[in-house]
Amino acid sequence: MDPLLYPELSVAQLAVWNFQIVKRAIDIVFSAILLILLFPVFTFVSVLVKLSSPGPVLFKQIRVGHLMEPFTMLKFRTMYVDSDQGVHHRYVSWFITSSDKAQARSEASFFKLTNDDRIPLIGRLLRRTSLDELPQFWNVLIGDMSLVGPRPPLPYELQQYKPWHRSRVLEVKPGITGLWQVVG
Repeated sequence: MDPLLYPELSVAQLAVWNFQIVKRAIDIVFSAILLILLFPVFTFVSVLVKLSSPGPVLFKQIRVGHLMEPFTMLKFRTMYVDSDQGVHHRYVSWFITSSDKAQARSEASFFKLTNDDRIPLIGRLLRRTSLDELPQFWNVLIGDMSLVGPRPPLPYELQQYKPWHRSRVLEVKPGITGLWQVVG
């Protein structure tokens, strides 16, 4: 659109750009500080993960980010190596396709699997305390994620989305924390 004909739009766009620059600066500063300050915690958790079961300390997973760009999200590994991912795939597919029916009946639903035998004791502790999420500060620092935003979906989650759901991956950068984590 011509800024001469619609000057209010250029002012609004400038405000959006300024907000995005400030938000990115906050993401860089806070993630860098937290990565440095939490280094002893990273070391301790890494040792716990290595002692709990054989395999790598970090779990790398492809997620869908801003503008539907795939990226590799990092977490501390909380499951046994070579665990069946199909269990989660089936559960998420069921949850997304049936969540509107559960809401219509006012039934409470939980998004996370419970009593999963693929998770060792240390993994359960890391998940309960959200310490498994700490490596995502690296994703924030390099620009794949933000500190605050919607959770980045898995590719098979995205396949279950209705068109209006996709706005969460088109409009904003995914975050470590957001409404889902805060509200519970």
